[in-house]
Amino acid sequence: MAEFDSSRFLKNLTVRPGVYQMKDASGNILYVGKAKNLKARVSSYFRGSGLASKTMAMVSKIAQVEITVTRNEVEALLLEQNLIKDSRPPYNILLRDDKSYPYIFMNTSHRFPGLYYRRGHRQNAGKTFGPFPSAGAVKSTLNLIQKTFQIRQCEESVFQNRSRPCLQYQIGRCSAPCVNYVTEAEYAEDLDDTRLFLEGRGGELLASLEARMDESAQSLQFEKAARYRNTISRVRRVQAEQVMESDSADLDAIAVFQQSGGICLAILSVRGGRVLGVNSQFPDAGLLETPEEILDAFIPQYYLSSARSVPPEVICSHPVHEATLVADALSQHSRRKVRIAHAVRGVRQQFLDLAKTNAEESLALRLSTRDGQAKRLKDFAERFALDIPERIECFDISHTSGEATVASCVVFDASGPLKSDYRIFNITDVTAGDDYAAMRQALSRRYRRVKTGEVPLPDVLIIDGGKGQLTEAIEILSELGVHHLFVLGVSKGPSRKAGFELLHRADTGEELSLPSTAPALHLIQHIRDEAHRFAITKHREARGKARSQSPLEGIPGVGAKRRQSLLRHFGGLRELARASVSDIAKVSGMSHQTAELVYSALHAD
Repeated sequence: MAEFDSSRFLKNLTVRPGVYQMKDASGNILYVGKAKNLKARVSSYFRGSGLASKTMAMVSKIAQVEITVTRNEVEALLLEQNLIKDSRPPYNILLRDDKSYPYIFMNTSHRFPGLYYRRGHRQNAGKTFGPFPSAGAVKSTLNLIQKTFQIRQCEESVFQNRSRPCLQYQIGRCSAPCVNYVTEAEYAEDLDDTRLFLEGRGGELLASLEARMDESAQSLQFEKAARYRNTISRVRRVQAEQVMESDSADLDAIAVFQQSGGICLAILSVRGGRVLGVNSQFPDAGLLETPEEILDAFIPQYYLSSARSVPPEVICSHPVHEATLVADALSQHSRRKVRIAHAVRGVRQQFLDLAKTNAEESLALRLSTRDGQAKRLKDFAERFALDIPERIECFDISHTSGEATVASCVVFDASGPLKSDYRIFNITDVTAGDDYAAMRQALSRRYRRVKTGEVPLPDVLIIDGGKGQLTEAIEILSELGVHHLFVLGVSKGPSRKAGFELLHRADTGEELSLPSTAPALHLIQHIRDEAHRFAITKHREARGKARSQSPLEGIPGVGAKRRQSLLRHFGGLRELARASVSDIAKVSGMSHQTAELVYSALHAD
């Protein structure tokens, strides 16, 4: 096939909305996208500069572009998701196939319907609830229903062949319809309560139960009233444990967390105020770089390319650039109004915070799994011609304009982060903002202990910084006589984006970069990011402590009572700072000498 002539193609391209498919010379789909203005959007891929490396790689493979015009942008979005689902292009964000997501099935065709855990396509007639985010969420819900409403969960073959009640009846988890211990009307009532519970209509359920309890008590059916009372108590207990707000909370909270080497999206499912569980996705981001771009592509594919139910509200950790468009598409797909929000408060913020925590923890767990860690360590060893390292240490410096400078030391072994060996160094007696001196002090303090055998010698030392920090590391290690240590500096590349880091070898003086897909680079990025996270966390703690401490503390002769007298006399620290030595000396209990000390402390800068 001849080389793709983009200029000629773009010259005649329509400005109407639609979908474009980029294909290679073999006809394989590389990327599917939608656009409000096809000409403007497709043209952006063929501009001379400013493209990300992944985009440039894809564009170099394009042999043809197919266009489908639609009536509007919503229609284009729906078509785009269908095409992505069918062809799974390598440069689109790709999610795992979710045909096997679990759900609860109710076989309504039976006179005593049961509840069952199911996966896959819904073939039998009946009512379904879900899909749920995990198998554990389904099983937990079914267990709760057994305790509360006593709906049977046995298979038909078991039900048809019972002549006496099973163990589930004996322990109060089934009303034994198999042997007619419960009437059809009573069982149908319990089944209706179960439906309300599964649909998240807790308020309606409690109101109905309370009315029936009162009615039973008034008609002197005290045993029946007691049963309703116990059910009400169980439902309220569940709400107290799981509900953050009223029954109106019916939403998905989606948080995206991006770290070198991976992306995690955590979808927290909340129905009727109950947190059903969290579904964690680890997609290949394709051409996407920012959390906002990832959400833009993820949300439509997550809901539109599956049988998954769409809640009336979706809240996100980052802004969705096309929130209105996506909400309209989801509304059309689900046949009800769907809202997408980012800036939320109160209980919704709590749900979102929980989703964020799950995203961070899930990705950290995934990155530190033994298999993944082994793969990254092996690649690291091969690329630098080393034995597989058993212990890696990384240092980073953090401060705010020289204030509260700290250095972090994080440690990784074959299993991932070894947090018990993490250390923080409070840097003192260096010029504010001198990162080189700060790094020198931290390494000196650390590797003196290594030299004396107090802490083990690592196989690899990573310095977060360029040639300057690396030079300091080499010099201090040489002074201490610490040898046989592979030292690597990591600095941001010209683009300052993840995946374009420059690596500086201490042994050869070589400056190099690794492919963005290299497991060794993902390992380096993970360790570097962890050192940065630990450093900045401890720096903020130290800075906050320093800023909250009164400048009057630590002055000889000025205890708590005199500090109180000074502040009371002048009306606050600001007015005290404006006072002269003689004014300070006038305060009861203050000598002229002590007043000079106070004045000096307040004007130390």
